[in-house]
Amino acid sequence: MLLLAFAVVSRAAGKPAPPNILLIVSDDQGYADVGFQGCQDIPTPQLDRLAREGIHCTSCYVSHPYCSPTRAGLLTGRYQQRFGHENNPFYDPTDHREGLPTTEQLLPAYLREAGYVTGWIGKWHLGAALEFRPLKRGFKEGFGFIGGGHRYQNWQENEAVEYQVPIERNGQRVEVTNHLTVEFGQEAARFIRRHQAEPWFLYLAFNAPHTPHEPTAERLARLDSIPDLKRRRYAAQVSLMDDAIGEALAALRASQQERRTLVVFFSDNGGPIGTNGNGSRYTPFRSGKGSVYEGGVRVPFVVNWPGTLTAGKTYDRPVSSLDVFATALACAGIPMPKDRKYDSVNLLPFLKGENPGTPHERLFWRSGPQWALREAQGKLVRRAQQADELYDLADDPGEARDLAETKVQKAKVLSAALDTWDRELVPPAFPGLGARRPGKGTGKK
Repeated sequence: MLLLAFAVVSRAAGKPAPPNILLIVSDDQGYADVGFQGCQDIPTPQLDRLAREGIHCTSCYVSHPYCSPTRAGLLTGRYQQRFGHENNPFYDPTDHREGLPTTEQLLPAYLREAGYVTGWIGKWHLGAALEFRPLKRGFKEGFGFIGGGHRYQNWQENEAVEYQVPIERNGQRVEVTNHLTVEFGQEAARFIRRHQAEPWFLYLAFNAPHTPHEPTAERLARLDSIPDLKRRRYAAQVSLMDDAIGEALAALRASQQERRTLVVFFSDNGGPIGTNGNGSRYTPFRSGKGSVYEGGVRVPFVVNWPGTLTAGKTYDRPVSSLDVFATALACAGIPMPKDRKYDSVNLLPFLKGENPGTPHERLFWRSGPQWALREAQGKLVRRAQQADELYDLADDPGEARDLAETKVQKAKVLSAALDTWDRELVPPAFPGLGARRPGKGTGKK
């Protein structure tokens, strides 16, 4: 209440209101599957405009190659392994262990204390029990589903089946007749129009283009030039999401909030490949979702703030999805908390050119029996019971030529740094999806 009163008095005294923050996350989208990354067969005009009028970060990484841990890191500003969120939780509203530990305070809670209206739309995937849900973690408003995925249309509601649970608004079931991606875009636009007079934070977390692929017939027909059916269905899902993002951005422009809104977009991890692939592409990188090679953790990333950030720039130094936390707090005028170790960096001085340095000396990953570290252009990859691998991303972005035996000292230094980081972490706090119990919310269809 004191923070809110201070914010009101400050604005009355003529100080500018803090900016709105629109955080857009796609689900399982390949690095190469947007126009601003060179994609030719999937139209993404809204995202391309966002990049053209903002800053395109070419070396952005998520902190984990799977959905839920990435989101846990994003909303806490900490490597999620510091508090045990290393696995995707299974869906079970009666399980009080499978979710983002309540010992962590999330970004929306900090922003709400500072006078922001906080909203979540879309996918949650951070725990199904009541104490893990959005309205208990700092969000004032919410619209979406609690699990890790959902059907897009024509589902039969079933609270026990993860991909068919009811869609909820502020904890109450609502009927959805639109394609779910379309509905999320419209709901975001409504939120933006509804809160024109106050600073807001909106976490717009699409489940597109995650499977199951259920695009509208119209959108699938529009992309019939793509011969491979899986790729075409995936492309249609991406295209629908791009339209939905455009709906939200149009609401910003129409309500004259564009120049006072920081917009961030990225994918939560790389797209799945192989027999379980979703049709995504990760050119020029290696592997995909679930892997700590580049294709699993390097993602499309855009930061847009008209009038504050120079339009049309690219930023090539490594940044992380973890950095959204510190960047958002800085925008809101909130100091970084000091109660524990944080890994997030405020990107604004770097993107503005005020700081010529590098946001991160090193970035780290751990996912089960695999680890990785990036320092400058060097990348160390470790897989259990195998020798460490070393790559030079400047010359070999596809991680095809292992240099560990020719650059022994470099590999040794990075290996020691990885060991030091790994010792700071804790074991998984819950067993996760791989240990899901039969009959407990296991259905997806």
